[in-house]
Amino acid sequence: MKKIINPWKGLKGYNCFGCAPNNESGVKMEFYEDGDEIVSIWKPRPDYQGWINTLHGGIQAVLLDEICAWAVLRKLQTTGVTSKMETRYRKPIDTQDSHIVLRASIKEVKRNIVIIEAKLYNKDGELCTEAVCTYFTFSQEKAKNEMHFLQCDVEPEEILPLI
Repeated sequence: MKKIINPWKGLKGYNCFGCAPNNESGVKMEFYEDGDEIVSIWKPRPDYQGWINTLHGGIQAVLLDEICAWAVLRKLQTTGVTSKMETRYRKPIDTQDSHIVLRASIKEVKRNIVIIEAKLYNKDGELCTEAVCTYFTFSQEKAKNEMHFLQCDVEPEEILPLI
């Protein structure tokens, strides 16, 4: 796996709830490229529980939506917005778990509409939640001029993220 470089890190005003490293309330996701998939390893926190020791479903949706966006960023080298998201909750996630793993991959591209499939696994590798996102992508010109997006690269060396 190679770590994906956040193209907005250091940009004034950048405070994404999903991926900004300095957003105190955010989930601070980081991403890796593993072949055709985008991967994130994330540590649940009690702050994000819905019920006692159970990760809130809305936070799960945020994590899945964010990794789908990063699949578009890295694989298609542009930005856009989620236009539809279908989520299936299969199994609760314990906020005391050491980590969860998310994986996303692009399933279909039709002009500027992209279908991305994302899955969330608990620390034991059990599928807990899955989503299919429909993403409306922007032209590279709009991504550059309005979203300050130039490109989404990876670090040169292969790494194994610490869990």
